[in-house]
Amino acid sequence: MSTHPLSDTELLRAEIAAAAARMIAEDGVDYGTAKRKAAKQILGNNKVRGDVLPDNALLEDEVRLYNELFFGDTQPARLLHLRHLAVRLMTELAPFQPHLTGAVLNGTAGAHSDIHLQLFADSPKEVEIYLLNKRIDFAVSESPHFKGRNEAVETLSFMWQQEGVHLAIYETDDLRGAVKKSPSGRQERADIASVRALITEGNEQK
Repeated sequence: MSTHPLSDTELLRAEIAAAAARMIAEDGVDYGTAKRKAAKQILGNNKVRGDVLPDNALLEDEVRLYNELFFGDTQPARLLHLRHLAVRLMTELAPFQPHLTGAVLNGTAGAHSDIHLQLFADSPKEVEIYLLNKRIDFAVSESPHFKGRNEAVETLSFMWQQEGVHLAIYETDDLRGAVKKSPSGRQERADIASVRALITEGNEQK
């Protein structure tokens, strides 16, 4: 194991990550906003170098640690509840090959976390009509494409079972390669079978 002291940049990055993780866990702030707010909190109005901002993998680890330290008695049950709801919703949306992503998948979901699903359809209109037929009112917005393209995908947001839900709608062809892991080796999306396996694993760890 390496014992070399952390550089000033590494220490600053860790400090920003810890501050951002608190905002995410306590207030439900998104990763990008949390990084910017934490950097401003620590550095003031000084220009922020790109190399001092933590990447999402580091931030995810910090959120997980924060949850263990401060929400260890409530967060696991909250996560399990959201995963059960996600499975129910994914079952309802089975025609659109739903995949779970975000905090409910990676295990960091807390009190302010919503359920994020990626759907794959020939047209967003198919999903819109499906929801309207279920008498679900939704708001329409856009989300960045997960493949990093300079394009956005339509996202439908609504309340379901008293929880926030966001459906990012991709083209059917986008499903190819969608389940590949990120460069850090983390699973970025999971189908319903994988989510059920996570629930079983969580129950066994109790």
